[in-house]
Amino acid sequence: MPSAGGMALLAALASMRALGAVAFALPYGHPSPSRDYPRRANFTLWLVEEFDAPLDLDADPIWTWSDGGLSEGQVRFVRDALRFEGGSMRIEVREQFQPGSCSHAEVGHVADKNLSSGELRTRQNMFRFGYYEARMRAPEVQPDDPRINGNYISTIFAYRDAKFRHWREIDIEVTGDTPDSVTMNVLNAENTVLWNPDIQATQNFNAEGQNVRSDFHTFAFEWLPTGITWYFDGEVIGHHGPDNPLPIPDLSTKIMMNLWIFGVLYDFGGPHGANNRYPMHSEYDWFRFYKWDGDTSYPCDDASDSCLTDDDKFLSSNNPCDGIAQEPEGSAPCVAQCASPAGLRAASVLKQAQVQGGVVYP
Repeated sequence: MPSAGGMALLAALASMRALGAVAFALPYGHPSPSRDYPRRANFTLWLVEEFDAPLDLDADPIWTWSDGGLSEGQVRFVRDALRFEGGSMRIEVREQFQPGSCSHAEVGHVADKNLSSGELRTRQNMFRFGYYEARMRAPEVQPDDPRINGNYISTIFAYRDAKFRHWREIDIEVTGDTPDSVTMNVLNAENTVLWNPDIQATQNFNAEGQNVRSDFHTFAFEWLPTGITWYFDGEVIGHHGPDNPLPIPDLSTKIMMNLWIFGVLYDFGGPHGANNRYPMHSEYDWFRFYKWDGDTSYPCDDASDSCLTDDDKFLSSNNPCDGIAQEPEGSAPCVAQCASPAGLRAASVLKQAQVQGGVVYP
């Protein structure tokens, strides 16, 4: 039987389908009725999040949370690290030990992590060509001093989940090595879980005279069949075109925003990780997605999964509470349980499982 969050989500999706043509009143998400949003030629504003009120990440029809954790990082993603307050979303890193356990997002076991953090992501691989932008502020490594450098990777990106069959990724990564560092990546590979330099193209930008920790800035990328262009406060800062040896991604993806800390060697994200003081947080004022009018396939018109292929759904569960069945080939991946509060208490007392953020993990 679906969890309470799953039942609420099913009801929300049924309501959206029942609305028919009314459901096409764009944009989706949680736009402000009092705001006149900018228009973009050849694009349609499709999704807006103002973060004026908390999102129910177990029942929202578009957004959810990740239970993953990068093998090269020190954090495990948990639902409670995504905080909605003061008209923004905060992603918070805390010194909070997370025992190793099954992960739906990683489709396997995540090792012990000494830190917790969060990742907001869309439920399905249903976003492709368009203009993606967020107004965000990177973390202060130490309170009230945005000049101190440390280690973090604060992001907005498009990602094909799961990467095992088709690894597709377009990144904006704001890092802790300087107050103005921005990294832009494209990844494109087939049938691999292992990174290597040949699957990635990277560009770097320094926003001279700006401190992306002390002030909000608008980060964006435009993804088209002909190329990818990155923007900082409306100015072009990078481009990946058809002449690049790495092909332009052309498969649908999820939208993701996260904050993580690299491993103890701090090989990426800033070499001065010893300066980090926790908790630290990134902050998102708003997010917008403009669909390219030339894409007739994605996203699904009714914001459901109705247009998605079996390939789009392959191993795409995000967490045990999202109601999305893993669609594996061969042996089934590990599965955790989204339990009721009573079930969580019983599991804890009996020591039958690990309890993390409202989820029972084997």
